[in-house]
Amino acid sequence: MPMQQRPADLARHHRQTHHPVFTTDEAFDELYPSSVRALARYHWTPVEIARRAADFLAQDKKVKVLDIGSGIGKFCLVAAHFNPQVMFYGIEQRKSLVTDADNVKSALQLHNVIFRHGNFTQLNFADYDHFYFFNAFYENISGVRKIDHTIDHSSELYHYYTRYLYKELQQRPYGTRLVTFHSLEDEIPEEYCLVLSQYDNMLKFWVKQ
Repeated sequence: MPMQQRPADLARHHRQTHHPVFTTDEAFDELYPSSVRALARYHWTPVEIARRAADFLAQDKKVKVLDIGSGIGKFCLVAAHFNPQVMFYGIEQRKSLVTDADNVKSALQLHNVIFRHGNFTQLNFADYDHFYFFNAFYENISGVRKIDHTIDHSSELYHYYTRYLYKELQQRPYGTRLVTFHSLEDEIPEEYCLVLSQYDNMLKFWVKQ
């Protein structure tokens, strides 16, 4: 399969050959440019993780799920495919990644996903019911691999974002669900109870009680 093919062409190829893009990370990641695929190991949610997280967050068909720092949109896209009656939202600072996410969304013809370009601090958290967080703040820690250098990074930002998210989650109503992946857990209020842990404690499921 030529690397220069468009996402729509790749998606059509997978459907025609009965090799669904949602089966493996390798198949799904083919929908993105090579520069994006190179970052998959460190920054994008694996397909199986996305499925497990979505199963926990999307138990009610009427909920709205927010991915904080959605990157190329992989969590939202996989989750939306397997939960077509639930709305998934992604917020991402890098415009280029939002464009990549929207391109793949169009190629896969998913209508229950919305990606927004911006900072998560600009959102009204009351508009969403449950949350997914693959430590989007971790890039701000010195020595950690960055996606790129198009946005600011600093330890001050890490602490600011962490405190901000902590306060927003603290204000959410009882029953709010949260899934974290590779989190340092600084952003999780005491009211959130850990109900399940998988993948060597890297994937955790929380409910506010």
